[in-house]
Amino acid sequence: MFMKWIGITMLILSFPVRSAEIHYQMRVDGLACPFCAYGMEKKIKALAGVDKHSVVIELNRGIVSFVADTQVPLTGDVLKVLVNDAGFTLQHLETTPSIKNKASQ
Repeated sequence: MFMKWIGITMLILSFPVRSAEIHYQMRVDGLACPFCAYGMEKKIKALAGVDKHSVVIELNRGIVSFVADTQVPLTGDVLKVLVNDAGFTLQHLETTPSIKNKASQ
């Protein structure tokens, strides 16, 4: 019986792990200067699963975008709290999902 469970466990672990890589684009009010952008960037980069090199902030347009690779997508409520904690207002959120095979990395 024990060997059967080991065999099943090994079979499950041999499957490639798939996770959702999602591109997030937020319209944020209140981003007025590079210092504001830096504060927002630090908050985003602190989130688990965020590709630290993907964070882009467009001050002129008030756009914050980044890519996160997580098992559970970040929700609008989570991002709203994060933006509010940074001192800004989340006006709009768009996400573009894509699937990436982590086993091929």
